[in-house]
Amino acid sequence: MPRLRELGFTIGRFPTGAHNAITDVPAVLVGHSTLLADTPRIARTGVTLIVPRNGDIWHDYAFAGYHSFNGNGEMTGIAWLEESGMLGSPIGLTNTHQVGLVRDTLVKVCEERGDLDGFLLPVVAETYDGVLNDINAFHVQEAHVREALANARGGAVAEGNVGGGTGMICHEFKGGIGTSSRLVQVAGQTYTLGVLVQANYGLRPNLRLNGIAVGEQIPIARVPAPWKTPPSSSSIIVIIATDAPLLPVQCKRLARRATIGLARVGGSGYNSSGDLFLAFSTGNHLTEPSDRLQTVQMVNHNNLNDLFDATADATEEAIWNAMTSAETMVGYCGHQVYRVPIEMLLKLRSA
Repeated sequence: MPRLRELGFTIGRFPTGAHNAITDVPAVLVGHSTLLADTPRIARTGVTLIVPRNGDIWHDYAFAGYHSFNGNGEMTGIAWLEESGMLGSPIGLTNTHQVGLVRDTLVKVCEERGDLDGFLLPVVAETYDGVLNDINAFHVQEAHVREALANARGGAVAEGNVGGGTGMICHEFKGGIGTSSRLVQVAGQTYTLGVLVQANYGLRPNLRLNGIAVGEQIPIARVPAPWKTPPSSSSIIVIIATDAPLLPVQCKRLARRATIGLARVGGSGYNSSGDLFLAFSTGNHLTEPSDRLQTVQMVNHNNLNDLFDATADATEEAIWNAMTSAETMVGYCGHQVYRVPIEMLLKLRSA
């Protein structure tokens, strides 16, 4: 499936990393486990894991910050992350009803590795895939979480109907997992910023591409909607990674800027949306526990503006990559969700 840039669209002024993915941030890995089945019950779901520090995040923590644009959703481990400013686990993405299983499996894996020192509060987030997936069949099992972890690697990232994004819907078209990256010069150094989204939100009339009202130009008669009456709930998870040395408060400031990229595409943070954003920085090493003073670095606040712009741009492009990379899917109760019509996007580009 083509990504947005392969269709001739460019967002923002910064260059991308080699793979235009969150994995362009050094030592950040992504793994998926995708579940597709029609019997005995419909499965259109899965798990995605973002694994910092090539898997050493369990004991070499990263500074992190969190922002809730609208809080009708779940992201575990956030109370302690907000208190301590540190991320100490891979980040899991799955469906609404299986957050607990993914979280518990990550604790088990940490204990088996010998990295569990007292307790662990993993970060696992969700969006609702119950239109396409028989969500109450609880398809995701411990083995699938372990599979996603084993599959975690750098390089190009599979997008669209994969992992936690398998059954997701975006602006009434097929959504799912999307990613993008930017290279930014800060104080004479080049840093990488990457974004990964699990996009499951939005209404068609609000959909925009580079400011063009795309959704208004795709009539229901041309591409049917997946429902007669749009649901009130919709959600997106945005994970931001960078190797720029940032403190927790600066990570939180980055996380807030994901809101700008979401708004550009057409997300408004509806009442029933779980729009939850997390940013982490691998620029400092925080080996825990330690009884020694730790030396850390930070980008000056005055030099954050380009990272803010890069966050907004990469979020916008990641959402679009989720849609252009997705394929039409038929799922639970015969619901059919069509991919965004690529040929219509190409006509808009040439107009």
